[in-house]
Order: sequence, then structure tokens, then C-alpha cells
Amino acid sequence: MGGISRRLFGISPAETSFAKRGFRYDTGDLRERLEEVGRCFVFGYHTALAEDRPEPLAEKLEAVAPEFRGFSYEGAAMGLAILDAMTPWRRGRLTAFLRGPAAPHVYIVVVGSGWALARLPFPVERTRVRFDPILDWLAFDGYGFHQGYFHWQRAIVGQEVPRRVSGYALRVFDHGIGRSLWFVEGAGVERITARVQAFPARRQPDIWSGVGLACAYAGGVPRASVEDLKAAAGAHLPHLAQGAAFAAKCRTRAGNLVPHTELACQVLCGMSAVEASAVTDEVRVEPSAEETPGSHGVPAFELWRRRIQQRFEYGGTTA
Repeated sequence: MGGISRRLFGISPAETSFAKRGFRYDTGDLRERLEEVGRCFVFGYHTALAEDRPEPLAEKLEAVAPEFRGFSYEGAAMGLAILDAMTPWRRGRLTAFLRGPAAPHVYIVVVGSGWALARLPFPVERTRVRFDPILDWLAFDGYGFHQGYFHWQRAIVGQEVPRRVSGYALRVFDHGIGRSLWFVEGAGVERITARVQAFPARRQPDIWSGVGLACAYAGGVPRASVEDLKAAAGAHLPHLAQGAAFAAKCRTRAGNLVPHTELACQVLCGMSAVEASAVTDEVRVEPSAEETPGSHGVPAFELWRRRIQQRFEYGGTTA
């Protein structure tokens, strides 16, 4: 189905260019870097449409430079999720990928599967990956990023929320909106801050978490800009730091830790990327935690995020 799938669902690499999307930026080097992220995502996506077997697919993705490899895995996840949804007689490609060579990239792969939610007309529950009771929520992060990236005039300027997303999923959706701001505003701290502050107060903490993740994972800015971002977040610094810690966990697990992730964690979390990653492990909750007394039905994923944020409540350092 490779050729047919690409003709039906293919995305032109031009669709991720700043010129096409109308994104803003300050320097050509930064624009090129963030556009490379988009190109690597599209490469992974098209590769999965053409080759859906886990091992051969991963072999092709491993050819991407380590710094950008995660984005290719993210794109591949979208491709596999679409194939699974369109061929119900042969589902399970994405799960097999996650259980096999994509295991080190589980965080970003689940995020990538959420892009499919935005591209398919089926009910959300039909297309969601069922892999990890906690991490599965990250699919809605991918949905939010997709909307912010491809439809920023509606999702960011108009603050539109899809009717298909409700309840706690809206919180994770906003995490994705925050990540998309890093691209839409070309990592410009003042522009990002203005966009976040234009949202209702109840949505801002989750959006700041997404900004923190993008800063630490996609990077592209000097230390002074990260310092400015820290100051701009104000009372939302724990959320910004939590996002950076998530990015550190993604990269350390995948074995592709890079200097800009280390920089972001030092500034936003007050510790190294390895230490920030360890925090996410130390406070991780079990899926059953949402049913324990005092949890009030809060999803375990949210309890986990709160514990991470609590560790960074003192100016970006652990208590």
C-alpha cells in the first residue's frame, strides 16, 4: 500500500516551511533549524507510509542525525496510526512499533500518534493508541501541536478548541498548543509570552508546560533567551520546568541528549538534564493512583505532572 498511501495521505515538505505557514522568526539560522524539524517529521511520516514493518522502518529512521531523529519517529507514528485506522483488518502496526524498536522513543511516538487524530474523521476513541495508561494521554498533546502548527490562526489567535476533545484531554491539548508556539513564533520569547498571556488564565499553565518542552527538546536559542523565558513565565515557572524535564526524559531515554536540552534544564530546572530526567522517574505514579483516596478521579498522568511541578516550585530548583 506504500505508493497508494503516500498519494492519499502524503504531506508536501513545503507544508512545513515558515513561508508557507506564515511563521515569524528573528534569524535565518533559527528558521532553518526549525524547518529541519518539520522536514525530519515529514520524512518519518512518508517512510512509515511506505514501510510499516517495525524493524525495516526503524532502520531507515536511524539514518537521521541523532539530534533530529526523534522528530522522524514522531512522524512515523502518525503514519502508522493512519494506516491502522484506515485498515481495520490489519491493525496493530503502531503497537508493534512501540513494543519493538520504537520503545526508546515511546514518549514522542505516542505524541506523534496524536497527529492522526487531527487528520482522520473517525471518533477520537477509535484512533487513539492503547499502549500505556499514563503516556497514552500524550496523543492529545500531538493533536494540540498539529492544530497550533497547521491552523495557528484558529487554534492560537482564535483560541479554538476542537469539539472532539473534551474533559482532561483539553489540558493535554493545550500542552501541544504551547509546543507549537515555539515554531509559530520562531522561538521569540516576547512573542511567545504575549501569545500565552492572551489565553484565559485557566489555559496558561498547560501552555507554558508545552513551551518548556519545546525549548528543551527543539531548542535553537542562546542561554540569554532561556533566561528571559524563565523570567517571563513568572508564577508558571514550575510548569515550564516540568515541560523541560519531560524533554530531558524523552532525550535521555532515546540516547540523543543534546547541549540545548542540557542548557534548558540548567536554567529552567536548576539541574542537569540527566537529573531532571531522573525527577520524572522518581515521582512517577502508577495508573491506579487516580483511584486512590484524595485523588478525586484526577488522571494518573496529571498527578504525575503535578508531582514534577512540585519539585520545581522554588525558583526552578527542587525542594
